[in-house]
Amino acid sequence: MVRLTNRQARHLVLHLQGLTMPPHLKQSAAELFATICQLGFVQVDSIQWVERAHHMTLFARNQTYRPQHLKSLIENDRLLFEGWTHDASIIPAEYYRFWKRRFQRKEERLRKNFIRWQGEGFLGQCDDLMELISKQGPVRSRDLERPKRDGPQEMWQWHDGKAALEYLWQAGHLAISARDGFQKVYDLSARFFNEKDYCGECDQDEFVDWACRSALERLGFGTPADISRYWNLLSIQEVRQWLSEQDDTAIEQVELVTADGSKLREAVAFSGLAKRVEDLPKIPDRIRILSPFDPVIRDRKRLEWLFDFDYRIEIYVPAPKRKYGYYVFPILEKDRIIGRIDMRANRPENELQIKQLWLEPGVLLSNARKARLDAELIRQARLGSVDKVIWLNQ
Repeated sequence: MVRLTNRQARHLVLHLQGLTMPPHLKQSAAELFATICQLGFVQVDSIQWVERAHHMTLFARNQTYRPQHLKSLIENDRLLFEGWTHDASIIPAEYYRFWKRRFQRKEERLRKNFIRWQGEGFLGQCDDLMELISKQGPVRSRDLERPKRDGPQEMWQWHDGKAALEYLWQAGHLAISARDGFQKVYDLSARFFNEKDYCGECDQDEFVDWACRSALERLGFGTPADISRYWNLLSIQEVRQWLSEQDDTAIEQVELVTADGSKLREAVAFSGLAKRVEDLPKIPDRIRILSPFDPVIRDRKRLEWLFDFDYRIEIYVPAPKRKYGYYVFPILEKDRIIGRIDMRANRPENELQIKQLWLEPGVLLSNARKARLDAELIRQARLGSVDKVIWLNQ
């Protein structure tokens, strides 16, 4: 059995999640695509507190990231698509054949849920909408509106039109072909995807093997639950079955020390883990502010035992009950999460406004650390398209 120290485990995870790459080297669109393939997916979120989550995730890995490159990879090159993992995400289009299996597995339950919500006539509305898009081309939800005496009305009421678009997208019949601002533009999947990606197929065994293998490669080490949660494609039972079928020389058992040193956790990894850890590149000596939806942050249970960082998003917590704030960002320094910060890009004022900073117990704001944080805040201001960094409580 291989044993990793907590620091070795953190180093490996950050490397696999793209955070050991030199963040200042100019990034081409092809290199951006390679980064997304390395991560597997990038979660999308609508809140633009500094910049939207997918842009923040990619910027954290390379400060020369350009959103127009991402837009072109999706809308022009069709190398990426928006699909569903545990939430809406940007995914390499070459994986679409595996998502077709997901659609098949999920559609019946999805259909029942939408019919229960929308009523028995819902599927007929979906057929009408598919015919409309087939004949007239891509649509946005607001394209389903028509005038009425007392204000705009949709071609179908909101619960018909928008729900139908969402159902048809989640079931794989429609694709998000573009974003107008942040509003989705829907087209037929058959028209959006490149032919090779759209026509690709896989059987059940290949689907399970890919979902397990690709998740474990990106995790570095994991339990069956970790592997199941990575893509949210398989049950824990399916992962356990897959592990039981692997050759003993391919998979090895791992013991990992928790961040507080109190426990050993057991996991599995592909063989050769010790050598991979030995050969890891150095983590850049800088501070990075992460999106709440960054893949390093997303799995809260893993985050807590691996980094000793207890984190939740308090968007839906009533303001008087919030411990920190509405939208607070974790702060990564080298291989440690050292705190969190409440900041927002106020574009009318041309300011990145810092409301509050919380450092973890035992972390001091030394001059060197303050300089690293200030440098990162300047980068965040640039990402948020503002010029100044303002501390509101100073």
